[in-house]
Amino acid sequence: AAKNNPQQAAAFLSGASGLTAQEQAIAWAQIALPASMKLMPEAIDYWRKTKDAPLSYEAYQWKVRIALRAGDWKMVKSTIESMPASLRSDITWTYWLARAQKEDGQLESAQRLFQSIASNVSFYGQLATEELGQKIVIPPGPTPPTPAEIAPMAQNSGFKRALKFYDLNMRYEGIREWNWELRKMSDRQLLAAAEFARQSDVLDRMVNTSDRTKQEMDFTQRFPAPHLSEMSSNTRPLGLENAWVYGLIRQESRFIKNAKSYVGASGLMQLMPSTAKYVAKKIGLTEFTQDQINDINTNLLLGTSYLNMVLNNLDGSQALATAAYNAGPGRPRTWRSTLNRSVEGAIFAETIPFNETRGYVKNVMSNATYYAALFENKPQSLKQRLGVVAPRTNTPTDLP
Repeated sequence: AAKNNPQQAAAFLSGASGLTAQEQAIAWAQIALPASMKLMPEAIDYWRKTKDAPLSYEAYQWKVRIALRAGDWKMVKSTIESMPASLRSDITWTYWLARAQKEDGQLESAQRLFQSIASNVSFYGQLATEELGQKIVIPPGPTPPTPAEIAPMAQNSGFKRALKFYDLNMRYEGIREWNWELRKMSDRQLLAAAEFARQSDVLDRMVNTSDRTKQEMDFTQRFPAPHLSEMSSNTRPLGLENAWVYGLIRQESRFIKNAKSYVGASGLMQLMPSTAKYVAKKIGLTEFTQDQINDINTNLLLGTSYLNMVLNNLDGSQALATAAYNAGPGRPRTWRSTLNRSVEGAIFAETIPFNETRGYVKNVMSNATYYAALFENKPQSLKQRLGVVAPRTNTPTDLP
């Protein structure tokens, strides 16, 4: 019953008799979880009735998310502390536990937790860095791979097979061949392999290979900016930020020009055919045909135009617009309409009910922050980029 109508299930449970206190708490957890995934305002009250009931991994996480939405830092803290150790050690919950401790006045303990994850080059590592009073910067790069280090990569038989598969547009097979060769490589070898990928114009392999290094990190490999002049000619008239668009492309296609998703999205900015047609009409591109979607200039023109439409439709919030680019513009409007107070962008991102979109928004916003640091050569704030998401009514939009 709770899966279909949590409110009806709650009414039934409230009138039920013959259950022990623990059984009631467990039953409330069964109602609270689907209510949470629907972002129902009542979810926080349901969770409060679960008391210390044993929860599934998913339920523990959603109990924290709903507590974050409600601003109940005591519930955030107690729930994370009661998680199984394997779940509690995840960087997500390390960060939010530190935030809860900070709210509770446990400043030294919070600082230790922030310090334990601040070196992680990810969404929550960046936020932890800011909690420590620092901004996001590009770490010093390693010594570039020498020709002598790159030469063995060009002779590697697995890489040769991978590139041949890429030439045949058999990307899945090519990725398997390429990644097999990376298994036992050192940081220096990974950097050399990534540089060979750059020279071979397979930027997705460059990014993914360079992402594997542990100590020596080359952010020019991890965050490339191809087609910058074409990008700027499209973003400048719209007032769009290059860093944000590149952060999105890095997540969408890893710079594969002819990328095509399983749902039919194409090109660098992964445009659906219907979206491309809609945007072309809106901007007066009268001679557009579907076979132009993978043309770099056309893809960037349509993709940036659509991103700008979505951004303007969502009050200029990059966090909301990023969610809309992945899940459609109607869904972020629905999600924010369930808020009963303004929340920081990180809380909005963490409480997105779609797993794919939740991860997508975190990755794009993290990417954009690093791109901005690279482009502007100065420290950046992910928190400022995320901003604050305020409640709004679920007004309709004609955007696809």
